[in-house]
Amino acid sequence: MEIGFGGGILGFIIFVLDIYAIIKIVGSTASTLKKLIWVLIVVFLPVVGLIAWFILGPKS
Repeated sequence: MEIGFGGGILGFIIFVLDIYAIIKIVGSTASTLKKLIWVLIVVFLPVVGLIAWFILGPKS
């Protein structure tokens, strides 16, 4: 079963946004433990984690 062109682009966009979120998390002023937890959430739950980080995550 082929995902198709649209699925590939959507996956790539999610990947890029997750990388951006991880960079922002690591650069934030949050504690190391909070940073680790947020990075793990974004890595293991890419879409849900990204949305949760955007709404609730540590700010720079």
